[in-house]
Amino acid sequence: MELQLLKTTEKRYQLLNQMNIFSLEDIVQYYPYRYDIIEEAYPSINDERIIIEAVVISPVKIFFRGRMSRMTFEVEDQYHQKYQVIIFNRHFLRQYLKLNTIITIIGKCQNHKITASDIKIKSINEIKGIHPVYSIKDGLTQKSFQQYVKKSLSLLNGKIESYVPEEMMIKHQLIHKNVALWNIHFPESQNDIKQSLKFLKYEEFLKFQLTMQLIKQKRSHELGIRKEFEIEKLQSFILNLPFQLTKDQQVAVKEIVEDLRNPQMMYRFLQGDVGSGKTVVSAIALYANFLAGYQGALMAPTEILARQHYQTLISFFKTIDIKIVLLTGSLSLKEKEIIYQDIQEGNVDIIVGTHALFQKKVQYHQLGFVITDEQHRFGVEQRKAIKNKGSQVDFLIMSATPIPRTLAISMYGDMEVSTIKTMPNGRLPVQTKFIQSSSMKPILTHLKEYLASGGQCYVICPLVEDSEVLEARSASQIAEAMQNYFRDNYQVGLLHGQMKDQEKDEIMNQFQQNDIQILVSTTVVEVGVDVKNANMMVIYNAERFGMSQLHQLRGRVGRGNQQAYCYMMSSSTSKDAVERLKYMEKSHDGFEISMYDLQLRGPGEVLGNRQSGVPTFLIADILKDFPVLQIARDDAIYLIDKYKKGIGYQELIQKIEKNLSVNNEYID
Repeated sequence: MELQLLKTTEKRYQLLNQMNIFSLEDIVQYYPYRYDIIEEAYPSINDERIIIEAVVISPVKIFFRGRMSRMTFEVEDQYHQKYQVIIFNRHFLRQYLKLNTIITIIGKCQNHKITASDIKIKSINEIKGIHPVYSIKDGLTQKSFQQYVKKSLSLLNGKIESYVPEEMMIKHQLIHKNVALWNIHFPESQNDIKQSLKFLKYEEFLKFQLTMQLIKQKRSHELGIRKEFEIEKLQSFILNLPFQLTKDQQVAVKEIVEDLRNPQMMYRFLQGDVGSGKTVVSAIALYANFLAGYQGALMAPTEILARQHYQTLISFFKTIDIKIVLLTGSLSLKEKEIIYQDIQEGNVDIIVGTHALFQKKVQYHQLGFVITDEQHRFGVEQRKAIKNKGSQVDFLIMSATPIPRTLAISMYGDMEVSTIKTMPNGRLPVQTKFIQSSSMKPILTHLKEYLASGGQCYVICPLVEDSEVLEARSASQIAEAMQNYFRDNYQVGLLHGQMKDQEKDEIMNQFQQNDIQILVSTTVVEVGVDVKNANMMVIYNAERFGMSQLHQLRGRVGRGNQQAYCYMMSSSTSKDAVERLKYMEKSHDGFEISMYDLQLRGPGEVLGNRQSGVPTFLIADILKDFPVLQIARDDAIYLIDKYKKGIGYQELIQKIEKNLSVNNEYID
């Protein structure tokens, strides 16, 4: 229902819109982020939270320092205990704090001195209870927003759709949705909140899982291309690789090959830790597709990674008559035109590239298989555009931000999931050290010894140029300092995202050829870059990076069988930052690290955004509430099965299908 039914000011509508509230339904689903529980509480020990009713017994004194203020006065409670009260930046309350005024004070107490966080000019009986607190824009008050919620609930009475069928309400002992919504905003007890959360979280997860399962079912009914090829040739290729596949790689290859030979379209998610060997699995899959007579495309998010994949595939297929091309935005128009023609005429078997792969000018001869690397970096429309270049194309998406398989199956429920956990034989864990410094001095001796032995080093900085706003070392500044320091001994290169693609390629090639020994870079090297001689990494301002990102960066070293080193430098005194970096010192398991990162930063940043049409989570937490997510998945499978057999739930499934048809942006 329209937001205008609230009949408030235009300015208030704008503020609500800024909070992503555009309808009455949005308001009632804008949940409190915490609750203030107000009941009388006296401290038994110092420094404990205190909520007391008291009478003002002294005049108020105010001290100003610039815009800051400190207000002090004395109060006496009903037990004749006297307290000195201090409150900061609330001098506007002075007019209400007259002698003998009854007030309620919330704060911390020490030696009969209360440092107040809030003062209510009311008796405790007037404000006792549970008070929701919302994240709102300046210009709105908690009280006014609650009034909007109350009015919206009244206007929507009986018109709020529930996605939980009666059978599941009984099975899980859930309250009804209208009661849950009222109680989440206007609870009278902690149990009200608990029961509301139980329903609302379950409903979000059920709606999500029903959507995932319906997409999966839709795909399973769509005919793909049954790829016929000589399995002996594929096995011969695998046996002739310069290394043996790990057990997990073998399982992933088997699953993908079965998908390719299946008449249904493949839609598979391949996840694995940094350096676990996803690229070789993708090469084997592309070869199987080639043997069946189809073109394959491998799409990477950056030119550096695309070039890396291109060179890797060239090395894998050097003894096989298979034509591979690299198509990126930095090629000249003439070079692109030649490649376009070769692709269209079927003179090319595997096309590696960036977003250039799905431009209108690219017409494939017979595209049968598409792989996207680091899928969370691509928008849905980009993935859909490349897939639609062919007919009934098989699709594989890869990610080096791994999560436990059970969580992956629930989060990516519309796909089959393959997981690579075991690392290739001979890999040594990267020796990782957290250095509490903003200078390279503590590690300079080791760096010089390492360079003297013939090794190469990455130096990672969070910024390209110096910033007046952020306190962090810039790549330009560090590169210049290192060029001066090492000018007679080693070559120092600079790489960052603001450079032209041709410049980036030149610098990267020089580093790969060992013409550059020290590469100072931003995070453009985070994914995929593979220089086996580079086995040391120094990361400046490491606290500025997420843990999964640090693990990705660290994955650039230790790609061969040499001992590698990673120094994470930070002068941050933040307890959380120090804790994260110390955790990185001891953990080398990408699955553990990404889970730790998920808990700290939330799933949105780490997993990337899902497609439109798929419900988002407003109140449920995929980690804390994971058992509920699994229950909802089982229930969704059960409900869809009943629907398919014609035993009810038509209305529920049709609602989900309608939502999908309105937001039809998933890849079909």
